Amino acid sequence: MVREMKIIALMAAVILAGLWVGRGRAQEGAGLKAPFRMHTLFSVECQNYFDWQTVGLMHSYRKARQPGPITRLLSCTEQEKKSYRGMNLAPTFEVPSMSRHPKTGDWYPAINKPAGVVHWLKHSKDAENVDWVVILDADMIIRGPIIPWELGAEKGRPFAAYYGYLVGCDNVLTKLHTKHPELCDKVGGLLAMHIDDVRALAPMWLSKTEEVRDDKAHWMTNYTGDIYGSGWISEMYGYSFGAAEVGLRHKINDNLMIYPGYTPLEGVEPILLHYGLPFHVGNWSFSKLGHHEDNIVYDCGRLFPEPPYPREVREMKVDANERRALFLSIECINTLNEGLLLQHAAHACPKPVWSKYLSFLRSKTFADLTRPKQLTPKSRQTMEIAVKKQDSDEPGKPYPKIHTIFSTECSPYFDWQTVGLVHSFHRSGQPGNITRLLSCTEEDLKQYKGQDLAPTHYVPSMSRHPLTGDWYPAINKPAAVLHWLKHVKVDAEYIVILDADMIMRGPITPWEFNASRGRPVSTPYDYLIGCDNELAKIHTSHPDSCDKVGGVIIMHINDLRRFALLWLHKTEEVRADVGHWSRNITGDIYEAGWISEMYGYAFGAAELNLRHVISNKIMIYPGYVPEHGVNYRVFHYGLDFRVGNWSFDKAKWRHANVVEKCWSKFPDPPDPASLDRANHDAFQRDLLSIECVNSLNEALHLHHERKKCPDPKLPSTPITPDRPTLSTPTRETHERPSSPFPNHDISGEFITTRKIDKKDELDASGDNAELNEGSQELSRPEPSNQTFTSMRFWILGLWAVSIFGFVAVMWLVISSRKGHKKRGKHSKTRRRAAATVQDYGL
Repeated sequence: MVREMKIIALMAAVILAGLWVGRGRAQEGAGLKAPFRMHTLFSVECQNYFDWQTVGLMHSYRKARQPGPITRLLSCTEQEKKSYRGMNLAPTFEVPSMSRHPKTGDWYPAINKPAGVVHWLKHSKDAENVDWVVILDADMIIRGPIIPWELGAEKGRPFAAYYGYLVGCDNVLTKLHTKHPELCDKVGGLLAMHIDDVRALAPMWLSKTEEVRDDKAHWMTNYTGDIYGSGWISEMYGYSFGAAEVGLRHKINDNLMIYPGYTPLEGVEPILLHYGLPFHVGNWSFSKLGHHEDNIVYDCGRLFPEPPYPREVREMKVDANERRALFLSIECINTLNEGLLLQHAAHACPKPVWSKYLSFLRSKTFADLTRPKQLTPKSRQTMEIAVKKQDSDEPGKPYPKIHTIFSTECSPYFDWQTVGLVHSFHRSGQPGNITRLLSCTEEDLKQYKGQDLAPTHYVPSMSRHPLTGDWYPAINKPAAVLHWLKHVKVDAEYIVILDADMIMRGPITPWEFNASRGRPVSTPYDYLIGCDNELAKIHTSHPDSCDKVGGVIIMHINDLRRFALLWLHKTEEVRADVGHWSRNITGDIYEAGWISEMYGYAFGAAELNLRHVISNKIMIYPGYVPEHGVNYRVFHYGLDFRVGNWSFDKAKWRHANVVEKCWSKFPDPPDPASLDRANHDAFQRDLLSIECVNSLNEALHLHHERKKCPDPKLPSTPITPDRPTLSTPTRETHERPSSPFPNHDISGEFITTRKIDKKDELDASGDNAELNEGSQELSRPEPSNQTFTSMRFWILGLWAVSIFGFVAVMWLVISSRKGHKKRGKHSKTRRRAAATVQDYGL
């Protein structure tokens, strides 16, 4: 028996040695050289509390296949180290403890984080051989690789998670502790930055932490956001103020990291769980503070209380996103328990007694549920927030969340508009997220190919009214907004509503344009003369409150919830009032009721006495002369416009499949250098017109690149507009000449109707197919042939060594047992585990 154990140990040594050699060579071959060398750090202390967190983080690090080495920065006093049992829990770099400040005597363990990073930079050889650093907290679970350059981190532009409660960045606190308050970013938790930035920041991070910690006069909640008012988040402010001091602006992400118990946004796949707050699933709950002294790492066979099984969780929530939130919560604790189970096994604990829960943790089902997650475009989307600093010394209030929406239909016409708008959204620095409200019939949706063009909420089409049979696609806009509000959990305070035929040039925020609850912001639509005549008196009880507005809308979510149904009803009402479609009443030159939706908006708002802040500095039509000094935020290309002999009319591209046809684009506008500068107003007008179409073409080109269209070096193929028809457009054929009313496009395809029923309550997970049009996705270059050959050689060598060692050892085992054959019993463990998993219904 002793001999057999020695042989098995020899076999393990041979295989592990081969794996170690292969791993080292594979990393060399995979190109883990500058600038792609990375290192993950986390800071802990010599306590049971941090030991079980370390086990969980280390297990998830391996499970998620996080690239590069990881190091635990272990802060301990000499006295603590004498009795500490957890030195082997992770690759460790020992750091002198600063929990009790050596000069002031202040007890503040959180300062060990910046102090540990400073010590690592000064004394660790690893810090001399790395280019990127990821800094995490111990109470985290990694769900997928966190790679700085793939997240968009750059030298001088670290990547970080959003910590919105750090209100001190907006008030007097930042003015007291940094010379650059305008650079203060509310970030923390997850940090990914270049090593040069870490070296510049770390000493300042430590210094500013000491400074804020010493500023007891400003520990109050209204200054710091710390609900305990005890200065415990001084280290977080130390980081933000230190980064501002050395001029670092972050790429801020509010999607990548999530607290268990929080509901993820549609289309977002979080890859980091931060269990810093209590959370619950049904009657089960977990709080890390309840395990502060827990020696669970060293107590063989003991795990945290088991959460509900997936089958039970599926029955708890109907909403898909709320159900996903519950799954993230049980994944967090199950991963912790799986790590503890493996830790116990590795330290010679007795084999635990079989249980249903242990069987589940070892099942293929659980392995499949916890495979490494990949980033979705929405997960990596960053917040480029325009900072508006307060002039007063009063404690500030963080800016409200914003969500941008726009309405489209399933047609190539709206697809190229979507590509242009979403691309410009990401380039504009608009805060928050964007959602396309896509109105389609079931039949259209089966053939539709543009699902991945934008984060999308699917809406039943009302182009053909389900009750009256009236064909009016513009009604989809209020119907879609109402459906979105009803079926999506919206966490934004303000909603920005745009049209698809727009290009964003800059952020549209409620704080800049003075929107407030009960006072939405919009742009002037002076041709809505029905607000001044009998039309308003017929359709609203408050005609004096009728504002001639449209195009861009900024509205508080509470106002929108009250207003959306009225918007839809008033649209139906005006649309049915055929007797008042005439031009002298509505201003509609076609006298066909096409702008009924605009009046539906104006009359619905009047009914609720919602008076608008009307701004002519937000939107401009290309072809109009701009007001001097105005930085317009939106192009609305609803009207045709021209520069010299070149012109653009969106209506001529109704059926052109610009998005699907590789390298298609609109005819290039004139070169700005060729413009006549004699007339300043005309010159500025033409520059804006050129910018608008160039933005559309740029968006199309990037879309085709992402589609991996062939031969990208070949010249783009200009597309041709729709051929004119000799027939007169009629409502029945759904065609009409181009309209001066920019919001309302009449689809050229016949769309069948469908009833609105429970089938339309689509899963919020539909957003997973989104495309982040504006963000650059940086990734490692492909390895050269020489590198690939070298890596393949070492992999083959690894397998050869492993197989040879295995065969040799097995031959020795068989030889030692020759003449001692014994009949063994077949193990039923696998069948029992499989049967158990089947019983769960997983």
